[in-house]
Amino acid sequence: MLRRSLQARVVAASMVLSTLALVGVFGYMSVSVGSNLFETRRDEALVEAARASAEMQRVFAEAVTQNLTSGELDALQDRALDAVTGLIASRSSTEYAMLRAEGQSETVLAMNDVQSQAFDTDLLTDELRTAVAASADTPYYQSVRLDAEGGAQPAIVVGTTVDVPLAGRYELYLLTSLQSTQDTLAFMQLTMLLGGVALIGLIGAITWFVARMVVGPVQTVADTSARIAAGELTVRIPVHGSDELAKLGRSFNDMADSITRQITELGTLSTVQQRFVSDVSHELRTPLTTIRLAGDVLHDRRGDFDPVAARTVELLRTQIERFEQLLADLLELSRFDAGAAQLEIEPTNLVRLAEGEIAALEPLAAERGSELRLVAPGGHFEAEVDPRRIRRILQNLLGNAIDHGEGRPIVVTVDSTSEAAAIAVRDHGVGMTEEEASRVFDRFWRADPSRQRRTGGTGLGLSISRDDAALHGGRIDVWSRPGEGTAFRLTLPRAGDRASAPSPIELPPADTQAIVLPEAEAPAAAPGTETEAIALVDPSVETRTEEVER
Repeated sequence: MLRRSLQARVVAASMVLSTLALVGVFGYMSVSVGSNLFETRRDEALVEAARASAEMQRVFAEAVTQNLTSGELDALQDRALDAVTGLIASRSSTEYAMLRAEGQSETVLAMNDVQSQAFDTDLLTDELRTAVAASADTPYYQSVRLDAEGGAQPAIVVGTTVDVPLAGRYELYLLTSLQSTQDTLAFMQLTMLLGGVALIGLIGAITWFVARMVVGPVQTVADTSARIAAGELTVRIPVHGSDELAKLGRSFNDMADSITRQITELGTLSTVQQRFVSDVSHELRTPLTTIRLAGDVLHDRRGDFDPVAARTVELLRTQIERFEQLLADLLELSRFDAGAAQLEIEPTNLVRLAEGEIAALEPLAAERGSELRLVAPGGHFEAEVDPRRIRRILQNLLGNAIDHGEGRPIVVTVDSTSEAAAIAVRDHGVGMTEEEASRVFDRFWRADPSRQRRTGGTGLGLSISRDDAALHGGRIDVWSRPGEGTAFRLTLPRAGDRASAPSPIELPPADTQAIVLPEAEAPAAAPGTETEAIALVDPSVETRTEEVER
């Protein structure tokens, strides 16, 4: 869907980028707020510990004397702890412990270690106790995890010292739970997450609406263009307003009007041109027939004329024949242009058809020094085609090969599969450049107009051949290289629904196809007889080898 819809791509890109931006912003905010909440709660715990330590220190300093007994000292300790409890009573999540510092010498008096019920001394690490015992005024803290019914809870332990006269140094630890702070942070993160999801949805809706405003007219232009290309020349874009999109619509409609007028004019001109060519060709046939009859009479009596007149009569007959061919080609083109060309389909053996055309043009090829070879490696040679049109295609291809083959061998290859049949004509003559090969099927175009031709040539043969192939649902491909020759390949589908079937012949045909079969595979020919090997497939699909005399 994203590949087919510009609007979907715009919305998806906006939502993805917005999500990345919100994740970055909300992530930074979450970390910053969490760090700030922890630091605030930590500072509060440090202040509480300092105040508790100072209060206990004051109580002991005021009450302890040299005459104090151990029982009185314990009572004094209870009173000092009551003072500490009063300081932290407002924070029910705070627990305490008062432990004698390790490594002290014997003192006059001694107090017992005390701790609240929820305080677990296992939470105190050796590093924390060592740091607290070595410090006189600075409180130290440590983050810990408390085991609770709902799972582990974050907490902080703050330790400080209290010097008790006659009893030595004691460590005071306050344990404060941070679960309320964690709950506040979780609530804030959940709020940001829900707000972010809602914001992304809102951004997606806004982007879809804006993209719809822009992409909608573009889609309308695309649909209208497709309908005009399909032949609906009266379709136009509805235009409203005067913004940039409205200007685009008006410009498109103006362009469509101009194109419609030009197409109409060109269609009219083409119709007139086709009618003119057809009418002129038909009108010229009658006087041309009369001229032909008169030329034949003169040609039959040329022996009674002087040499100059006899040569003139021969030239006259040649040009009359060329004129007749030109008229026939023009009439055929007018049928193609008018869509009146029709096929006369019948089962045809393409190898026999190629043999016939090779035999007909062999004398002309011999004059130019070119050898015509037929290669048929085997296959389904029967095809449903119009033999007259296939012969005309092969005549044109062979005529071009003879004219431009430079007296070198010309190879005709016939091959087929269950889906397609093909005929290729390969010469080894002058060849063509890539630009010339791209124009070879243009009407009245010749690669070298000054070159002498022996097969007439009106510049329409290849164009008609292409139209004949297209009428069969086939195609003609060309390969050519300067100095290496040219190869034309006619590919015909064996059924109408297989017009795109691959051709059974490579282009150009492999060089091995241009060589007559070795003597080990072909019987020796009689002296003076030129032979070649042709592989045929009979109705029983059994391959056999025949010798064909020329």
